[in-house]
Formats: sequence, C-alpha cells, structure tokens
Amino acid sequence: MSRAVRIRGDEVGKTSRARRIRGDELETERGARAKKRSLAEVHSTSPRSPGQLAVRSSHSHPEILFAIFEPDEAQSGAKQGRVRDVVESAMEESSDPPKPPPYEPYIPDELAADPAILAAFKHAEAKYEEEEVRLAHLFTMDHYWHKPSSCLRIDPRLLPIRELARDAVLLAAKSVILLSSFLENQPLNKCCGLWFQRDDQRKTALVLTSAHLTRKKDPNQWKGQWTGEYHHNAKVIVHLLDNTTTPGQLIYLQEHYEFAIYEVQVDKPVHLPTFNGRVHSGQDVFRLGRDANLDIKITHGNLAYDIPSRHERCHYMYFLRDASTLKLLHDDGGPIIDLEGKVVGLVNNQINETFVPSSILHKCLDFWRRFNCMPRLHLGMTFSPIKFLDPICIERMARKHNIDSGLIVEQVSKESHAEKIGIRKGDVIESFNGKHISTTIELESLLIDICWDHFDQEKKLNTEKDVSLKILDATKLCLRTRNLTAIVSDRGEDIVKGAYPITREEASLMILDS
Repeated sequence: MSRAVRIRGDEVGKTSRARRIRGDELETERGARAKKRSLAEVHSTSPRSPGQLAVRSSHSHPEILFAIFEPDEAQSGAKQGRVRDVVESAMEESSDPPKPPPYEPYIPDELAADPAILAAFKHAEAKYEEEEVRLAHLFTMDHYWHKPSSCLRIDPRLLPIRELARDAVLLAAKSVILLSSFLENQPLNKCCGLWFQRDDQRKTALVLTSAHLTRKKDPNQWKGQWTGEYHHNAKVIVHLLDNTTTPGQLIYLQEHYEFAIYEVQVDKPVHLPTFNGRVHSGQDVFRLGRDANLDIKITHGNLAYDIPSRHERCHYMYFLRDASTLKLLHDDGGPIIDLEGKVVGLVNNQINETFVPSSILHKCLDFWRRFNCMPRLHLGMTFSPIKFLDPICIERMARKHNIDSGLIVEQVSKESHAEKIGIRKGDVIESFNGKHISTTIELESLLIDICWDHFDQEKKLNTEKDVSLKILDATKLCLRTRNLTAIVSDRGEDIVKGAYPITREEASLMILDS
C-alpha cells in the first residue's frame, strides 16, 4: 500500500472530544510552529511538527480511518463521550420450542425397594448428569470451572477501581490481537499488537506491534545489545479475535523504537483504539496481552519515570507491578491502558518492564504518514535526568554547584562527534538548541521535532544536522557551548564503549614504572 498519508476529518465542534479522522494527502505548510492540538482539531494545514498532524476534509479517500490520538494538552471527561462500537446481532430468532429444563430425579421413600423404580432411576440419573455436563460446557458457564487469573478478580486492593478498570479493559481488548512469527516453518516469537488504521474499501488494516516479533537470537541475549538483528522475511501470522488467522505483511520496522507495522487483509472493520498522551508517575494502568487461546491477560501496575540502565533506550517509561505477580510471556507489543481504556504506551520487554509512551508513538506515526520513515538524531550519548535522582543527590548538587536540572551524560560512544568535541561522562547537558530539557522523554520528543524541520527543508535520511549544546564540564566546573553534528537516521543507535588492547610495549613500561 502507499505510505503517503491521506486523511480526512469530521467537522470540529466546541467539544474537546477527539473524533475519528479520515484522509487525503497532507500538504506542506511553512511558518511558525503552532501549539500542539488534538488531531481532530487541526484542519487544512500541513503539519509543522509530528505532534501537529494535519486533518484535511476531502471525499477522495473517505474509507481510510485512523486511531485517535489525544495529546497531553487535551481535556476529556471520565466516561461521557466514550465511543463504543455498536454491533447488531446477526442471530435469527428460533421458532423451535424451548428444551425442557433438566430436573434431578429422585426415588420416593415408599418406592425405594422396587427394582423397576431403581432401574428407571439409574437411567434417568445418567441422562440428567449428561445434560448437566452439556450445560456446564456452555460458553456462559465456563466461569464455574475456569479459575480466574485476572488481577481484577483476585486482588482486593483493586476494589476501588474494579468497575472502571473492567470497562476500560473490555473496551481496549477489542483492539488487541496476537501475532506469531515463523522462520522456515519453525516458531520464532509471539507478540501482541494493536490496530491503528484501517481501509474499509481495500479491506485492509494496519497493526502496530513490537519489533521483537522477528528479532534474531534468544531473548535472554538481548540484554547485552543496543540494536537487534531482525528476520525481515519471517512469516507472520495474525490471530484474529474470531479465531481465524491471516498473513501479515511487513510495511515498516523501526529499529531504535523497536516497533513494527504490518498490513493485514480483514473481512470486516476492526476496532481502532484511542491513544492518550497524558501520563503521570504513579498512575494506575493495566498491561494487556493475549495467550495462545486468545484469552486476554491483565496485569495491574503503576507508571514510573526512571533512569535508563545500560542498553535501555532514553525514550522508555517503566511499568511497576507487584513483585508477587507472574510476568506475562506474551504481552510484548501489547498496550498499556489507563482507566478510560485509552492506550498510554506500547509494551517493550527488553530488559526491565518498559514501554514506549503514546506521546512518542504519536510523533513517530505522524512522521511515518508524512515522510514514510521514523527518523531521530543520533547524538552518540546516553543520559540520566537529574530530575529523577534521589532528592538528597539533587539537593547536594544544587547546594554545592547551583545546578538542579538537566541531563547527566552517562555514556559517550567511542569516536563519536560528541567525544571529539570534548563531552565526557559526568558532564551535564543543560540545553539543546536553547531549550532546557529535564527528562530523556522530553529530549526524545525534541529530537523528533528537529528531524521534522530537517525533512521540511527537503533534506533526507543519513545526513548531518547541527545541534547547539550548553554543557557543564563536571571536571573543570565551567559552562561552554558547542555545536554537535548529529546523524539523522531511522536505524537503531548503538553506543560503542571505549576500549583498547594492552600491548606488550605498554606492559613493559608498566613493569618499569613499578
């Protein structure tokens, strides 16, 4: 399918509720960047940044529908206005008389010694038990023998939010599917996925999932890798919710953010979710996945910002759950939802229980619709936000060095431009292009915006872009400004650790010095 986005919008009223959008080609707008708005609130303009996807009214492609994105500034009511798909029942009313209800037979006391009565009782009892078994296997009765594994049933601490969470899960579950990958007919991986676009005329839909679906090597080895290798030609099967399967065709794979887009043929419209960019630390959320039987799996937890460990990407947020709960095996690529059933992130179980927040997903998908790729700037560094350090450490830094915000440089890639201009581990980056950045997610968002400007100037992938950095040299305790030349790329960024071999000459000198 063509990757050029064609979108179409319903007329916007005074309500802040986002609406379904449809499409025509995006146009190019030059001018100042406007404040971010909801997708359904922007009309007839080209996006100036990936957070400002334009919506243009058109009748040329009214069949294409996209998921709703609600940016951080959007306001929404708790339950009112919730969009639910209404499906009319296709079942016809039966004209057959109802089946007699099963009554349990018994022997009256006065007939207990009659052999004929006893034989008739055994026959009737067998028929009764057979009918009871049949009824027990009705789909409406399986809750009696199916042991509940959902945290919503077994965790009493969730009682105050149980009803809200139940409705949220049931709403979001309509968009959650299971995908399997195979290499030479041998199982490779399983991941979940989310519908996010559909074309009703072509009867196709796009699913967003984790790139781990086709990643090479054992998952236990991924912890020592920055960027994985992928089987782009792996066979992918999509397990639909009606228990049918269909092939998935890879459309795009983003190595750095580690998600992939597959196109799927569908016989009927799929349910598109709502994405919510508003998140806060400690927020109650639920991770959703599907097992091999397509049963939904639910894990309760809380959102958290944290300091990335080595080999963890700077755009990750963290899912904190009760340590006593079992870790899901097949929710990678599934959604993390809030108490309204809106998607706040996509699960990415790389090292810890991490996820890509919807604010980043939003910008990436906008970029892909506009430019057919999802690039970012490769800075050659990783960072720790001062904001997320222990308050004792923050207070000490502020008291002794008058600094309480910024990003601490944790790693500098060997022979990178950052290394060449003198940036070292422990330095603090106070601003990027004059903008003060306090978290790595804010940084990631800025890097995408810079790439948007780069492409808006008709420049391409794998070219250079200068970024002005204000740096606190932690060794010399002085501020300096440097221009960093970064690469615009949609490949995964590897941070190469500085290392060198010990030579015989060096060993001899060390012996002499000692």
